[in-house]
Amino acid sequence: MSIFSPGTYRPFIKTLWQLTLTGIVMLVLYVLAVSYNFLWLFGGMPSLKALENPKSEEASEVYTADNQLLGKYYVENRTPIDISQVSPNVTSALLATEDARFIKHAGIDPRSLFRAVGGLVTFKDASSSGGGSTLTQQTAKNLFDTRREELRGPLGNVPLLGLVIAKTKEWILAVRLERNYTKQEVMMMYLNTVSFGNNTYGIKTAAKTYFSKEPWQLSVEEAALLVGLLKNPTLYNPRLFEERARERRNVVLSQMRKYGFLTEDQFVAYKSKPLKLDFSIENQNTGMAAYFRSVIRDDIKQWIRQYNEENPGADLDLYTSGLKIYTTIDSRMQAYAEEAVMANMRDQQKKFYEHWRGRNPWVKQDDRTKKYVEIPGFIEERAKRTTRYKQLKAGYGDDEAAIWREMRRPIKMKVFVYGGRRNEKDTTMSPLDSIKYYKRLLNTGFMSMDPRSGHVKAWVGGINFKHMKFDHVRQSRRQPGSTFKPFVYLTAMDQGFVTPCSHITDQPTTFAHGEDNNNGPAWTPKNSTGRYSFRSLSLREALGQSINTVSAQLIKKTRAGAVIKYAHEMGIQSNDLREDPTLCLGTSDVSVYEMVSAYCAFANGGTRVRPMVIWRIEDKNGNVLKKFTPDANQVISANRAYEMLHLMRGAVEEPGGTAQRLKSQYKLLEGGNEIAAKTGTTSNYSDAWFMGMTQNLVSGLWVGGDDRSIHFRSIELGQGGRMAMPAWAMYMQKVYKDPTLTNYRPEPFRKPNNFKIDCGGVYIDSAQRYIPPKVAPEVEDEMLQ
Repeated sequence: MSIFSPGTYRPFIKTLWQLTLTGIVMLVLYVLAVSYNFLWLFGGMPSLKALENPKSEEASEVYTADNQLLGKYYVENRTPIDISQVSPNVTSALLATEDARFIKHAGIDPRSLFRAVGGLVTFKDASSSGGGSTLTQQTAKNLFDTRREELRGPLGNVPLLGLVIAKTKEWILAVRLERNYTKQEVMMMYLNTVSFGNNTYGIKTAAKTYFSKEPWQLSVEEAALLVGLLKNPTLYNPRLFEERARERRNVVLSQMRKYGFLTEDQFVAYKSKPLKLDFSIENQNTGMAAYFRSVIRDDIKQWIRQYNEENPGADLDLYTSGLKIYTTIDSRMQAYAEEAVMANMRDQQKKFYEHWRGRNPWVKQDDRTKKYVEIPGFIEERAKRTTRYKQLKAGYGDDEAAIWREMRRPIKMKVFVYGGRRNEKDTTMSPLDSIKYYKRLLNTGFMSMDPRSGHVKAWVGGINFKHMKFDHVRQSRRQPGSTFKPFVYLTAMDQGFVTPCSHITDQPTTFAHGEDNNNGPAWTPKNSTGRYSFRSLSLREALGQSINTVSAQLIKKTRAGAVIKYAHEMGIQSNDLREDPTLCLGTSDVSVYEMVSAYCAFANGGTRVRPMVIWRIEDKNGNVLKKFTPDANQVISANRAYEMLHLMRGAVEEPGGTAQRLKSQYKLLEGGNEIAAKTGTTSNYSDAWFMGMTQNLVSGLWVGGDDRSIHFRSIELGQGGRMAMPAWAMYMQKVYKDPTLTNYRPEPFRKPNNFKIDCGGVYIDSAQRYIPPKVAPEVEDEMLQ
């Protein structure tokens, strides 16, 4: 009987079939058990809803009103795009390297799996033998992370078995993804979620980070470098390991040649090219309007909390939901503001260094000699407030000698400088010396706003956000000096104590102890010159020349409480305004944000419009979640607002006006333009302010040291007209020169309909000018008696 007779091998075949069928049945049952989490042993699977709407952490983007990207809020810096925005070079490199049979398989590719196993057995490089996971499986892994705790189950904690179960879930999800999405959609899910290192997720962010390009602009060798990073972004980081990254890029190019995406000649040409990076990591320190983005972050978070509370099931998150936040900032005006502010601050800092050459600028005025003397222990006291000192204190306890030894130990650091690459330089200095360095720097805050809509068009919160995070527009509050005087004049006119054509004599005015809450000794305010002219001045002259005695006489009649009421109605939000006579000289702290907001009511016909910084928020799919509208309220009459504009034009147009250089030096009154302005300087020159209004734009800024004891010693250098006004002037020059900014052209202020004022034959003529009253000064002074 032959050993190959049917009776010999029939039982073997039968057994083989039985084993095969049993294996198939067991495999099906196993897959079903994993799919449906049999007896809760395998852990759950992502729901059908999650599969239909796969989530990934997407950065929320902040845009300007003219649709330019300002920056992002993110945990993982990722911005999804569709395939039409990706260069074919990227998709070719990806397919050739990660999944050449992507178009042919249905999520799982047995051939690739067997090839990968064979590669492991024969110790071949995975790049040539191919990986076992398809692109779809990798996408499933990136999107759903089947190995996380809540999807693990009891069996998932068993070594090796847990890995097999996780892989099985990825296979199941890969098949489901292929059923629910097209190949192109799956590919873009992968490209939008995968990490390229350096906290860079998705192809759009990777192209921007490594090459400062859009994804559709990537060349063959650039695409190959990025795809090569996917194997191990840390190991092949081109910034740290250039040669290793170049070799990996060439492996990708080789794969592209292998699968017909490149010819031999093209491969040779691209292979020889060096790496050319234009590397720049996007973070909160980079980009335009960094201070602005930092401040509005809290506003957006507050709105998100409210939205989630009002919409059950909503789960918005600023850092992961991919929101599109459209602000009121204009990218052109923001750029002009940053340029003008930095040019001015560079100039002021140079003067400040020269002014204090050989001396430390942290000073106080000696009560007896009236000279400025250095404050002893100033730097040491400021050092005790720093994080570094507190950390050393926690480590060394009461060992002050050890703490100060470390504070004086030189270390390598980057510091802010004017000029240089990104306005910083590498240096070596001690933490104590770095405090001395930064305390010598002047700082600033600038804001520009459209008074009609309330839209904030530009916001510069300081000289460098990376090194000095504190915002000087809304967070900082400083004494406004004479820029507060218009609220005193407004109150006096609105209460009938004076009219726009009144004259008041520049003479001493004393507030006795107890008068209008004056809790100190009798107070007689002086002018900035220290002298009194005893001239009869019109309100326009007095405000234009910033005569302190006139403001004092006005508040003596109105009382401080009434001025505070008007200031609050106009837009000053501070509840700490001093209800005493010194208020007339701007001794209570306010912010640039408040001052610009309040001045806008003058330029907007008496209507106060609250500042708007955001006008629309969309979800990641473009659905509008919220549109913000202006919050407007008529707080003074249009006629009164126009009268105040006329008075403040005196600073620019009247002889002796504190802002005359806007006309003579900066030529900003050409073409029939009109500017209403007010300078402000505090008594020891710690704070320099300038507020400027045109028909459709109100802008203001503060300049000074972050510590009030750091300042110039003379009014010639420390006044608002010298320290702050140049930045405003340069900004307006740039705005006026831009032909695309048609809403902000030079023009006169619009006079209210049927506006006319008559006080003894005095009125505003058709050219919108006041005719001086022909009455004796003593008659005008009687109005204040």
